[in-house]
This record gives sequence, structure tokens and C-alpha cells, in this order.
Amino acid sequence: MDDPVRAFLEANHGAIMTTLKKDGSPHVARVVIGLVEGKLWSSGTRKRVRTAHVRRDPRATLCVLSEDNPWAWLGLETTVTILEGPEAVDQNLALYRALAGEPEGLDEYRRAMTAEERLVYEFTIHKAYGMH
Repeated sequence: MDDPVRAFLEANHGAIMTTLKKDGSPHVARVVIGLVEGKLWSSGTRKRVRTAHVRRDPRATLCVLSEDNPWAWLGLETTVTILEGPEAVDQNLALYRALAGEPEGLDEYRRAMTAEERLVYEFTIHKAYGMH
């Protein structure tokens, strides 16, 4: 990841994630993304449609939108690794902290992450382009 891409991702957290349905057609979802120790992550759940798509075909494209400039955007062609299991609670907490700081009620946050069956999508970037 080069410096301009990293800078754009550090400043902008709203994105559209496109995955592929079984028939090959696109499925889009609004997501929040963040850099955690240099890795690009987003939170999801075990039952999300995009999770099923990524389990079948790990390719995904992100269109990251600028929070300040309506004309600035970053396209990322990626493959996704799903991070799940007991570590997913702490991984979601790390993502939350990277985006918003410390959550109020840490124990409650951890219980919610477990109850919601939260996981993390980790994006490996293969190509970056756009007007950023």
C-alpha cells in the first residue's frame, strides 16, 4: 500500500463493498473500514449475505468515498480473509478503537460482539485506483 492510498484510508472510513453472488452478479453493501496495524479491516457478522459470498469467492471491490470531497474516491480490488472465532471480539474492539476510540461499557461491548457473532473482513489489496 503506497503512502497516498494509506493517507486516504486513514482519513476516510465509508465504503461500498461489492461481492459476487453465486450467479456472478454483483452485490453491494455500505460498510465502515479502518486500518488496524496497517491492515484494512471491516466488521461483519456470520449471517450477513456478504459473508456467504466471500466464503464462496473471496474477491471483493471496495469503493472508498471521501468524507470531505464529493469527487474524491478510491477503488480497491481485493481478496478477503474472514477473521473469526474467539479472537474476533478483540479484533472488532481493535477496529472500533481505530475508528472511534474506546467504547463506553467495555464488557457490554464484548457481550454484544459475541451475541451478534461478529467477525472481521481483512482485505488484501491487489490494485488501487481512483481520484484521490
